[in-house]
Amino acid sequence: MVKILVLYYSLHGNTRQLARHIGRGIEQIEGCEAVLRTVADIPITTEITTATTAATTPTVTTMKTTDPMVSHDDLKQCAAIAMGSPVRFGNMAAPLKHFLDTTSGEWLSGTLIDKPACVFTSSSSLHGGQETTLQSMMLPLLHHGMVIVGIPYSEPLLHTTCHGGTPYGASHVNHGINKQLHPDEITLAQAIGRRLATIAYKLSG
Repeated sequence: MVKILVLYYSLHGNTRQLARHIGRGIEQIEGCEAVLRTVADIPITTEITTATTAATTPTVTTMKTTDPMVSHDDLKQCAAIAMGSPVRFGNMAAPLKHFLDTTSGEWLSGTLIDKPACVFTSSSSLHGGQETTLQSMMLPLLHHGMVIVGIPYSEPLLHTTCHGGTPYGASHVNHGINKQLHPDEITLAQAIGRRLATIAYKLSG
């Protein structure tokens, strides 16, 4: 089986939904298997100071997920990567960037060179920075020598959708926490999964 890593970070579950549908698209191609992995959240400690007591109360934010955490072995064993993150001020989320910053070993050894990759994202508004976030995820993949796969305009919905979905990668517009994906977004997510898997299968020989 050609293993394709679907690597994502998701706080409210919307990017995770996209990952699931990309995985379903991957597994529509015979001989391909989707391997879903996530990244650890970065504990964020804040200090809240009251005017009267000057006391500090630390709070820690963590993410709950059902998928295993990614390992460096996953990068070595995969034939391709689909990578996703919610929009964070027009950029990928810090936990995903933090993991990518630990992959200098794979960069030095050329582990990911010539492997295909695609990207996906979710935002709370239509013009909330999806395109720049998708492009921000492409940059480290290009530095790793990966081959970027997008969604071609031969996909009819790319011409007509008023929801998520871009030539740069699959996406979701979320107008409320845990809102379900629109059928257009599901179709395009599965389409990029199939395209990534088809190319990975061909390149694997």
